[in-house]
Amino acid sequence: MSQITTHILDAALGGPARGVAVALTRGDGAAIATGVTDDAGRVKDLGPEHLEAGTYRLTFAVGEYFAGTGRDTFYPVVSIDFSVADSEQHYHVPLLISPFSYSTYRGN
Repeated sequence: MSQITTHILDAALGGPARGVAVALTRGDGAAIATGVTDDAGRVKDLGPEHLEAGTYRLTFAVGEYFAGTGRDTFYPVVSIDFSVADSEQHYHVPLLISPFSYSTYRGN
């Protein structure tokens, strides 16, 4: 399993956000991995099993997702910067979206 995993829930529809493109980059912008959310709104295989301690970014192409569901959105892209402090821990970074808001937290 990747050290970094994520999932996206569409709060306005009450279910997973399927087909959202996700990119994982280092803090300096260097690309690490890309993926697309599955039918459960999850990306389980996003990058290597181990990352060095440091700052990383997850970028979610939610504008394309909302357009595909026939809804406008204020946020075409959501980017979440986070720190990996322990290169042996698993980091799960969920995203809760609606057309005009989003939130995130450190999951497990």
